[in-house]
Amino acid sequence: MTSNTATQYGIDKALKELDIHAENHGTSFSQNFYGQGKMISSYSPVDGQLIGKVSQTTAEDYEKVIQEAEKGFKEWRKWTAPQRGEVVRQFNDELRRLKAPLGKLVSYEMGKSYQEGLGEVQEMIDICDFAVGLSRQLYGLTMHSERPGHRMYEQWHPLGVVGIISAFNFPVAVWSWNTALAWVCGDACIWKGSEKTPLTSVACQKIAARIFEQNNVPHGISSLITGDYTVGEMMTSDERIPLISATGSIRMGKVVAQAVAKRLGKSLLELGGNNAIIITPDADIKNTVIGAVFGAVGTCGQRCTSTRRLIIHESVYDEVKHAITDAYKQIKIGNPLDENNHMGPLIDKDSVANYLNALKSVKEEGGNILVEGGVLEGKGYESGCYVKPAIAEAENHFKIVQEETFAPILYLIKYKGDLSEAINVHNDVVQGLSSAIMTNNLREAEQFLSAEGSDCGIANVNIGTSGAEIGGAFGGEKETGGGRESGSDAWKIYMRRQTNTINYTSELPLAQGIKFDL
Repeated sequence: MTSNTATQYGIDKALKELDIHAENHGTSFSQNFYGQGKMISSYSPVDGQLIGKVSQTTAEDYEKVIQEAEKGFKEWRKWTAPQRGEVVRQFNDELRRLKAPLGKLVSYEMGKSYQEGLGEVQEMIDICDFAVGLSRQLYGLTMHSERPGHRMYEQWHPLGVVGIISAFNFPVAVWSWNTALAWVCGDACIWKGSEKTPLTSVACQKIAARIFEQNNVPHGISSLITGDYTVGEMMTSDERIPLISATGSIRMGKVVAQAVAKRLGKSLLELGGNNAIIITPDADIKNTVIGAVFGAVGTCGQRCTSTRRLIIHESVYDEVKHAITDAYKQIKIGNPLDENNHMGPLIDKDSVANYLNALKSVKEEGGNILVEGGVLEGKGYESGCYVKPAIAEAENHFKIVQEETFAPILYLIKYKGDLSEAINVHNDVVQGLSSAIMTNNLREAEQFLSAEGSDCGIANVNIGTSGAEIGGAFGGEKETGGGRESGSDAWKIYMRRQTNTINYTSELPLAQGIKFDL
């Protein structure tokens, strides 16, 4: 692959460092197994150029992968958790070494800024650090038995083969949230990366494969399959995979949930967000603008935690409106590998069409466009995927406001009463991922975080909705799916819980005082 962008910003060099070649990657492989399906082309939204091609997984490929994963799991589960943690530590060392080229590939293939690409790889590094520590802390509980001479405790065992379906917007980090934890828990992982960003998936798999082979890890513990939704369906309907972790749209999540539930499997769903910031009269306006603008335009509005709504008290509405619209005049849009730019392109032209339809809809429903959107044309915008961030005054009940548009469109909504009114507006959407309040009033902050406050899985005070540290569990409620990934005790879903009772006496008393004499 050669293009002006690739040459100028060192993409060719990054691909070489990551061992990525233009057209010879089968991606259905379990460390060293390659698939034979039709080729999928990966075009960069940055300049519209072909980066490379990968092969789609066939049914025959998939069967080999799942059989190898099952076989590998039976050996991997025998390794001690600290031994598995040592392998993850070495994988983490490689991520540190390759952070710059992998971050560059993420930026070029997906379209987010290079700084955000580096940040995504840093998330991978952070979760591996967390997982290595976790490998010595997979704690159970001890409990007192009601029966004399008995001891009770619980322990956690590896679950089995974990299926991971990830989205284009975080093409590497979300995979690592799952795999780093699942690996130390003793599971094998099969990953279907997004067909829109296949080369980043190949790069990650190659890094893992090298480390696993150096440590004689059983084949099948890290596997990659590639293709469209039909490839994902192979996993969701497969009874040999006890857990499916899926990140994507609400529509996709409902399909996955039904397929997995039909076979009584477990789902970990991370779906859409319709995230809002409540801005009260006591807000710090300067910090509010910074948090809201980054949340709305970062990753070109393609984060599940992107800020979509600002719910602003009428007493500060005009001040916030003017400050936000002035800030948008400073946004630099262009090649995301150029660190002078704040915002890169949308992922593809289908996303551009959705963005334009959303702007049309908000006008038809009576909204007032404050900052006009549109598609950018001319030199540097040849891919057709660059758009302007837009701001509209709207009402929360508008149909388009109720939906998640994966694009940089921000809705301003006014509230007049107390904080309870703002919270009611905030919660009146089907999604429940991330939320924030901007206030210097302690009572308002605590009300927002209380049981009668935000109904989201993430609730922040005086920071935006976008960006999450790996130490806390990440996920949302309602139609966001209810899943939790990353930190805290999210590791438990990758394991099975077992309660044990040991009788160390010569008697056999029954629980609840039941008598059963022979």
